[in-house]
Amino acid sequence: MTPVMLRQLWSLIETTQATLLVNLDDATLVQWLLKQLKTNSALNGKEADVLDEYIQSRLSLIRDLAEQRLAPELR
Repeated sequence: MTPVMLRQLWSLIETTQATLLVNLDDATLVQWLLKQLKTNSALNGKEADVLDEYIQSRLSLIRDLAEQRLAPELR
């Protein structure tokens, strides 16, 4: 996985509505993120597989970050 791919992924996560990241189930969230990345850049099959595994391994972190963004709204 290239640094550019990582930056694109985390930028996408930061700009996506937190409620979407929190409310989608795991499989749907992974597929949604991959679809967005494929739309914005040409990913080959191997890159998509690597990103899929990386996203799955970071789902807890992604959701924690999204919940932190929601927290100020709840106060």
